[in-house]
Amino acid sequence: MAPHPTNARKKPSMAAVRRAVASSTAIETGQNIQKLEQKLQQPSQQRFAHIKLAA
Repeated sequence: MAPHPTNARKKPSMAAVRRAVASSTAIETGQNIQKLEQKLQQPSQQRFAHIKLAA
């Protein structure tokens, strides 16, 4: 039997995490996904710029 790699899962990119957060928020709030993604890409203009997305 071939050994299984210990870390077989690939870590999601920041773009994928940003898209997931934006789409989830858009579904809950009825806002536009693209606009929410743009807001997440510009954290310096946000209220909580010091908080990073978990990835």
